[in-house]
Amino acid sequence: MQQRTGRTFYFATRLLPRRVRHPTYVLYAFFRVADEVVDSATDRPPEDQRERLERLRAEALGRAETEDDVLAAFQEVREKYGIPDEEIEVFIDAMLSDIEKRRWEDYDELEAYMRGSAAAVGVMMQSVMGVEDFEGVKPHAVALGEAFQLTNFLRDVREDIEDRDRIYLPGDTRDRHGVTEADVRRCNPTDGFRSAMADELRRAERKYREGVAGIEHLPDDCQFAVLYAAVLYAEHHRLIRALDYDVFSSPPEVGPVRAAWLWAKTRWYWQKSRDPVTVFRAVSAIPEDGGTRASHHPEGAPQAD
Repeated sequence: MQQRTGRTFYFATRLLPRRVRHPTYVLYAFFRVADEVVDSATDRPPEDQRERLERLRAEALGRAETEDDVLAAFQEVREKYGIPDEEIEVFIDAMLSDIEKRRWEDYDELEAYMRGSAAAVGVMMQSVMGVEDFEGVKPHAVALGEAFQLTNFLRDVREDIEDRDRIYLPGDTRDRHGVTEADVRRCNPTDGFRSAMADELRRAERKYREGVAGIEHLPDDCQFAVLYAAVLYAEHHRLIRALDYDVFSSPPEVGPVRAAWLWAKTRWYWQKSRDPVTVFRAVSAIPEDGGTRASHHPEGAPQAD
């Protein structure tokens, strides 16, 4: 399931230690099953979708028997790793809101949605990894989960409006740059749309920096995989900027060759410093706080782009 629907995430999770890999696949499968109730069942009336999600909630929390292999596996993972019930609750609540909600008026509203749809995923992964300082690392896990989802939103503007009639660019950002709903619906990359995209990229990049700062507190055998996932997702920002923010004409995709190259480059820097923040600054497409890319390349570092 993950190979078919989450290639970027799959590349990174293959690097997790064996003890974490299988429960991660189970989590991903659970997320996809819930997501598809909303996104792949457009012929179902909303009340049927809500009923199905509430049944998934009860099964995921162990309050109801299940005949679904994915939900049965998730129940085992939840019990074994102590995944907090409240994270499952907030995730399902976000999926429920997806049934009829199509627009987000401002970033605060979007962030509240992402707390369930993305940040909860990062928090559940903490349980699976066995993070010791759970509450201390949690804000970083929340930030990185939101960063990944913001990147997905910016990459998939055309797909979201055409396939799901959703616009994840916050309404206040669109208003500030004079972007109308009609512009998005026509897939028209106006100057205002480009500047709105630039603003939201910078917002996502602040989330990446906050999230990556917590990687050093993860178990040693999980740090590189999470760092590489951040590098891989952030690579879409380079592609979006190379397209001059026109994600309508040519959706940005990180191919397997580029992904392999980024793995080699990230690995090289990782062997040199073992500091996630330093490596992320050197390798990722995210500018440093001052707005300029790190340009230092230690002797022997891979330098092809």
